[in-house]
This record gives sequence, C-alpha cells and structure tokens, in this order.
Amino acid sequence: MSQAHRVLLVEDDQADAYITQKVFRDIATDIALSHTETGESALEWLVSHQEKDTLPELILLDLNMPKMDGFTFLEKSKGHEKLRSIPVVVLTTSASQGDVDRAYALGAAGYVVKPTSIDDFTHYMQQLISYWFSLVKRPH
Repeated sequence: MSQAHRVLLVEDDQADAYITQKVFRDIATDIALSHTETGESALEWLVSHQEKDTLPELILLDLNMPKMDGFTFLEKSKGHEKLRSIPVVVLTTSASQGDVDRAYALGAAGYVVKPTSIDDFTHYMQQLISYWFSLVKRPH
C-alpha cells in the first residue's frame, strides 16, 4: 500500500473545514488531510513538521482569517527556505480580481473560488486532487 498524500487545510470557518474534510474522506482515501484554523497556527505547524519529513505536499488556504490572513501566510511561507516549494492553492469565497492577482504575486500555485453547491465543491476537489497528485510532477 502506498503512503497517503499529505494536504494541509488552512481554514478558520468550522463549517467550511468540516465540509472539506468530509469531501476528502468521501473521495480521496489516499489523502491525509490535516487542518489548522489560522495562518499563524499553520506556520507553526509547518515549522514543527519540517524536520520530520512530514510536510504536506499541498496546502489549501483560505484568505480571510483572523490574526494572520492568507496573504500574510503566503508571504511568510514563500519566504521560508524549507516551505517555499510547497504548492499553495487558495480556496476562498472571494472572486475579486485584486485578490486573485495578489495571491499569484505572492506565490500561490492556484486560486479556486469555493462554489456554493456541495456537488460542485466535490467536483472541484476531485479535479484538484487529480491534477496535483496524478498529473503534476512536484519537487521533493
């Protein structure tokens, strides 16, 4: 049996986190999904896992969070030598072109606007998983 792919969800909204976790359990049994609620706690989690060879292969990041928003998280994580190569996909409700542009300028690997339908969200997550873990060659 192959080792599960590791994904970190950075999401402060409990309902959105629950739905994402449920969708991942339902469609991706080979994904180990960890969750933190703020950019600040995500950075702490990542730094604590950097030496254990258990860093995530993908980060799903909300933008609007307390303490440290997603933009600040992007800036700090992309400035960290051991974290910068982890792809970060913004997963947010904001469809603002300014937010899209800023996220990519700060190093986001993708930007997904959360759909309102659970069926659409499930489809989006299936596509995202297929893309990142079947098609894309990632750095070590």
